[in-house]
Amino acid sequence: MSETPADPPGLDLGRLRSYLDQKLPGIVQGSLRADLIEGGRSNLTYVLSDDASRWVLRRPPLGHVLATAHDMGREYRVMSALRDTGVPVPNMLLIDHDTDVLGAPWYLMEHVPGVAHRSRTTLAAVGEQRVAALGRRLVETLAALHRIDPSTVGLADFGRPDGYLERQLSRWSKQLAASRSRDLPDLDRLHALLSDRLPTSPAPALVHGDYRLDNVLVDDSDTITAVLDWEMSTLGDPLTDIGLLVMYTELAGVGGGIIPSAMTAPGFPKADEIVSYYAELTGRQAADLDWYVAFASFKLAAVAEGIHYRFQQGRTLGAGFERAGEMAPILARHGLGTLKEN
Repeated sequence: MSETPADPPGLDLGRLRSYLDQKLPGIVQGSLRADLIEGGRSNLTYVLSDDASRWVLRRPPLGHVLATAHDMGREYRVMSALRDTGVPVPNMLLIDHDTDVLGAPWYLMEHVPGVAHRSRTTLAAVGEQRVAALGRRLVETLAALHRIDPSTVGLADFGRPDGYLERQLSRWSKQLAASRSRDLPDLDRLHALLSDRLPTSPAPALVHGDYRLDNVLVDDSDTITAVLDWEMSTLGDPLTDIGLLVMYTELAGVGGGIIPSAMTAPGFPKADEIVSYYAELTGRQAADLDWYVAFASFKLAAVAEGIHYRFQQGRTLGAGFERAGEMAPILARHGLGTLKEN
């Protein structure tokens, strides 16, 4: 007799199946199975399956969870709102704000075909011309998001654009403090410089908050089938998204496994090409771009320190987290270099 597979960490399949049978009767046919998708560095993502269908479930990480981070309701709401726009997102099926079933809030969405490109080797195999075209589609999808009028999709109250950069800088400073386990003088200096040089934001837009190549799914025809990982989305300064995309491009594959290497594949647009194409599509000039790239470095450093903190506690799932601690000093130096600190 074969043994029943153990539940993956963070899921109780018995409780989950009972809840789904109650809330979505008939959706599950046969036995319910689940596999943790490795590679994510924040919320936990599982592929659920039965004898006929597949779905995706998202929940916060185990253990140390930072205040205001890992917001299930935010992800669910924005993807539901964007369903019929030019920004591809999965169909949302169910959200549970309580903790009775899984010990944390969670939501269920449809499974969308496609791969998240993280590896230079894998992406380079499709050829330089296709890589270049995919890079342009990545910018086009971001521009499409930033062109959406939030009021037309029910997201007029999705954030507070006034004072957005001040609040973001304060928020990530607090996130860093909540996960700090060591002295990081370069990161403290970067925070001080960002505070001193705060720019004036352009007109607000829907902001993804972590827009990069491996947060989209791509099918065999190089079409972007879904934009994922909306936990930091809001109404705010759209240049924070382009600054983040530039930072990920400039540091692709550098240390710690936090920044995937796929964007180093031959043909992928360089940072200046990304910025100029974005400006062409949106009419937004990336003024003060150095500040936005440096802020992206600070923000990702705070994320990396949170991962490092959870790893030290033994509360991370999957491989590669042991190197997360390398990233904060690298990111701090990149941010300081971008701001040309003497």
